[in-house]
Amino acid sequence: MQVARDAVGEKGFVLGVDLREIRPLGYENTATIKADVTEPDTPKKILGAIPRKADVVLSDLAPNVSGIWELDHARQIELAEKALKIAEEVLKPEGNMLIKVFQGEMMEDFIRKLKRRFRHVKLVKPKASRSRSAEIYVLGFGFRKHSQSMDLVR
Repeated sequence: MQVARDAVGEKGFVLGVDLREIRPLGYENTATIKADVTEPDTPKKILGAIPRKADVVLSDLAPNVSGIWELDHARQIELAEKALKIAEEVLKPEGNMLIKVFQGEMMEDFIRKLKRRFRHVKLVKPKASRSRSAEIYVLGFGFRKHSQSMDLVR
């Protein structure tokens, strides 16, 4: 949230969402809510807490790691899917998204879904991330609202 607040300065707005209470940053243009991204009413809570549709959705969600790679990967992709579903409701047209995923067999299908929702999709591995880490970020640029023809593709 602090980095996002620095990026938007005084003119933007940053909302933090977490399962646990988040300590407020002390800026008028930041807020926090306690919510579970797996709950169906979370997008409505988010929309009620932001002044307008979001320009950007950042998702750094990760499951509690069990040590069983297949399970951890599946749980992480499930969280990424939930974040995408929330973005589809709270993101303005042409908005952008950054979402963490774990590399693995389910990642390609998830990226295909993102490519249907965004004009451009790019994979990014931050320098701060360990080289052996399966963690990677996916950037989606130019959010496209649902159209009937897109719905038929699903």
